This record gives sequence, structure tokens and C-alpha cells, in this order.
Amino acid sequence: MGIAECRADFPVLARKIDGQSITYLDSAATSLKPHSVIDAISEYYSQNGVNIHRGKYYLSEEASDAYERVRYSIAQYLGAYGNEIVFTKGTTEALNLVAQGLNLKSEDVVVGFLDSHHAQLLPWRRVSDVKLVSLNSDGGINLEHYFELLKLKPKAVVLTHCSNVTGNIAPIKQMAIAAKEACDAIVIVDAAQSIPHPHLSIDVSKIPVDFLAFSGHKMLGPTGVGCLYGKSEMLDQLRPLMLGGGMVDWVDIEGSQERKIPHKFEAGTPPIAATLGLGAALSYLNQISEQDSREHTKELAAAIIRGAMDRDYLQILGPKTTENRCAIGSLRIKGCDDLSDIARALSDSYGIMCRTGHMCAQPVVDNQMGGEILRISSYIYNTKEEIERFYLSLDELVSFLGI
Repeated sequence: MGIAECRADFPVLARKIDGQSITYLDSAATSLKPHSVIDAISEYYSQNGVNIHRGKYYLSEEASDAYERVRYSIAQYLGAYGNEIVFTKGTTEALNLVAQGLNLKSEDVVVGFLDSHHAQLLPWRRVSDVKLVSLNSDGGINLEHYFELLKLKPKAVVLTHCSNVTGNIAPIKQMAIAAKEACDAIVIVDAAQSIPHPHLSIDVSKIPVDFLAFSGHKMLGPTGVGCLYGKSEMLDQLRPLMLGGGMVDWVDIEGSQERKIPHKFEAGTPPIAATLGLGAALSYLNQISEQDSREHTKELAAAIIRGAMDRDYLQILGPKTTENRCAIGSLRIKGCDDLSDIARALSDSYGIMCRTGHMCAQPVVDNQMGGEILRISSYIYNTKEEIERFYLSLDELVSFLGI
């Protein structure tokens, strides 16, 4: 399937608001859903709808088998084993599970990054001494500073594969190898922004990564489901974050016995329908070639960078090149501190949906931009013409407001 033909698969894009077609530019927050994902969720509720891993009757076993097939599809996508895939509510829960489960001490050093999402920063601050790697003059990762911090012999290194504000794609293979060679640090990767792109897929059998987390809703899947990959020997050492039904083999008045990985981390009734929707999303993405994904992302990123650089009133966060960059543009409008009205006007008058604020990455946004930003983020269903239309619409608004 070619990317150019995929727009018709997304029903939201057929909507009109006050006669305006929708231009959706907030995929870094959450992606739109294709018909196949919606159908998978609907089919579960209409044709099955029962719980898994509990009953011995046909419907329960049918649902259980479908649920576990998704787990093994994800494992295959990552180059992992099936028992190394833990279903979570999303990236945030997955990263908290690792941070809380490693039994770190407050004096243990963890190396993080200034451009990390709050979900890859706050859990580690609670349990360790976090040292942040700075950015270089181009807004990319300062690798020299990273190598310097590795001399502190950190217990863990928490990498962000792709920043949700700069779009910068980190050289995680190089960085993971360096962390292992320097001090055999535990390597944890936030892949929420990279996994949605086939050309940025990660083969964990070829990179020394101990844990990797991502969310379904950023890769065409539903909200409420995500994944934690963990090497089996690392998951065996990890303490479960949640306790309850489904994660124990037996319980008596004196104690209990936890199930083997990955099930000991999946307490309670899981989001079954959402997980089946995630499986459909992965099947959809598997139809897109790495080359098409790479070329399309580069074309959109070029349009975002070019549009910002051509306008004196705009400042763009991060590297000004399409190399190693996703199609994300975080913009500051000079002389405009409150961007809420801009975003509202883009939506109501032009049908353009984008985001304002700190994007759950306040340290880097404040450090680099001095306040809130306007972010546009595009995906497989977007075109460079939509990016150009965004900038022309922004020109009109800025001119009208006299900024």
C-alpha cells in the first residue's frame, strides 16, 4: 500500500467543520484511526466481548487467542520473544513500571536528556539522582556531554528515540553501546514517537536495549493500550507495579505465587478491545514500506522547516535539517506569548488542528523557546500542501493581529 492512497482509510478526514475540511496536525499527541482499527474493536464487542485468560468456554478461549496473537505480532515487529512483551496502558505506565520496579536508590545516578517527555523524566526523579544531557547549538543532543556523564557510572540511561518537540532522532544504537561499554548501565528507550514510523522500527536483538516503551494511540491504534519490551532476564528481576487477579498462580492465607513473565505485570482485566485494535494498527503499518515512510517523513519535515525559516516572525525548535528528524515543528511566534487564540482561530476559521503549550516537555521548551509553543506534527495521512496551507493561514492570522 502506498502512503498517497491511505487518506481515504481515515474517516475523520472526511468530516467538515463549518464547511471546512479537517487538516489534522497533532499526530505527535495522538494519531487518527483507520477503518481497519475501528472495525477490529467493533467486531470484538459485537461478536465476542468476553474476558480472557479466565474461562474455559469457546468465546473466552477465542478472545484469549486473539489477544495473545497481538503480543506475538509485536514481538516479531521488535525482534523480541513473546514473553518479553508486556501490555500496559501506554508509554507512561510502562516507564513508571520500570522506574519503580528496579529498586533504585536515591543516590543512584540516572542519565536523562533535556528534551525528554515528562513521562521519561519524572519517574526517574522520584527514585534516583537524574543528570540531564544538554542540547548542542543546533538543538540536537550534545553527545560530548552525554559521554562525559557516562563517566559518573550511572545505573541507568533513559533514551528518547525521537523527541516530541524537536523531532530529533537520537542515535540510540551508538548511545546504548556507549552506556554498556562505560558502565553496563541499564538502557531504557522511550520509543513513543518513533515506533509509529516503519523506517524507524527498532530490532532489539541488534541493539543493547534492556527496556523499550511505546503507546498504541500514536501508531494508529486506540488509546488505553501500550507496550513495554523488556529482556527476559531484566523482566524477571523487575518488581510488578500492580498486584491483583491475573498476575498470580495461587494465593493462600500465608502468601502467593506470581505468574511467569510477562503475565505477572498484567494485573486485572486488560483493555482487550484496544489490544485487538493495536494489532490491527500494526497490520496496517506493516503494509507501508520503510522507503515510503522515510521519503514521506522527509518531505513533510522539509516543508515544516522551510515554512518556519522563510518567516521572520517564527522561531523553530531543534535542528534545521531533515536528516534524522521526524515531521514535527515546534514554533514560537515572536511577540506573542499566549498562543491559545492562534490555535483556536486556526481550528475554527481554517479547520487546522494543532497544539499549544509545553507539550509535556517543559524543561527543553522553556530552555530553548522561553515559553509556550505552537506545535504541528504530521503523519502518513498528511501532505506537504497541508503544511503549506498551515503557514499561509498563520500568515493571515499574524497579519490580522498585527504581531
